[in-house]
Amino acid sequence: MMTAITRENVLEALAGISPPGASQSIVSQGLVSEVVINGNDVMFALSADPRNVPAMETTRQAAEAAVKALPGIGKVMVALTADRPMTRSATPAQAARQARGTAVEGVSHIIAVASGKGGVGKSTTAVNIALGLAALGHRIGILDADIYGPSMPKLMGIVDKPKLASPGSKLLAPLERYGIKAMSMGFLVEEATPMIWRGPMVMGALVQMLREVAWGRLDCLVVDMPPGTGDVQLTLAQQTPLSGAIIVSTPQDLALIDARKGLNMFKKVNVPVLGIIENMSYFLCTNCGERHEIFGHGGARIEAERMGVPFLGEVPLDARLRERSDKGEPVTVCEPSSPLAAIYQSIARQIWTALATAEAAVKPPPRIVIDR
Repeated sequence: MMTAITRENVLEALAGISPPGASQSIVSQGLVSEVVINGNDVMFALSADPRNVPAMETTRQAAEAAVKALPGIGKVMVALTADRPMTRSATPAQAARQARGTAVEGVSHIIAVASGKGGVGKSTTAVNIALGLAALGHRIGILDADIYGPSMPKLMGIVDKPKLASPGSKLLAPLERYGIKAMSMGFLVEEATPMIWRGPMVMGALVQMLREVAWGRLDCLVVDMPPGTGDVQLTLAQQTPLSGAIIVSTPQDLALIDARKGLNMFKKVNVPVLGIIENMSYFLCTNCGERHEIFGHGGARIEAERMGVPFLGEVPLDARLRERSDKGEPVTVCEPSSPLAAIYQSIARQIWTALATAEAAVKPPPRIVIDR
């Protein structure tokens, strides 16, 4: 019978690994944190000085190899985490540009689907937006950035585990369904496994899922952001080259207060807000056809006008949408001719138009060459 892997096994394997020029190991220096073991898979973080990140990458690889050498080990995920200092004299706009990460190779646009609070249907909206964009003929991927509560396995109906993109590769191959590529922490751990991680570990995992996945050529990567406006959300918005953000809210004042915070967060880091979606906008009774505005109605539209951003549309509260989502059968692709799918398709068209318009605005004018 195979002996279970323990945290002590992992730390013992790492006790012989030292950063460049250091006399103490990464364990002795307290650089190893948040060791998570799921069956025979291991995940942990290494803290690094921001000025020494390139050198620490070698240490990260050595740590990964040391743990992989343990008997019975499965996948090993090592996140390198570092806080990036800002230039004191930088303006807020300059600081945002300084913090923003480099582009993801092969990905033309990255958009964030966000909400100020949980429970407003953000993940369902993100999936159907991604599928709506794919229906327009674009190459689309979706990244589930909610480490603590990943929704993508359920919403996309994906039960497989990611594999390496190729033998010897350090990149994971995204999973594919309904014509789009997907990555989620939910693909890597069991559904009931709690992710008891602090911020640095979460950020390290997100950066790896963003940059260490073989996305290939994508016209757009949709990022399903975690709810709220805390450190994780702000850092992800700063370190990811976002083409824009979409805010999802329900109509009631309590949700709109938090949606306003999310919108202002993106504005502070100079990320364009592509628009606001009002989810659970109304309910149509399946028996009598009467419309019921359970959470109020129109609040998101009013907020969009007040904040000077586009209003992308209203999505009703619909039992069919819930049933399809629970089965991993998104309504946009499984009922493409339905009124619900038409709403998401309209939202997707508006988003792509905004992205294409912004892209055209920053392109240099064509050179005019006169032959003599």
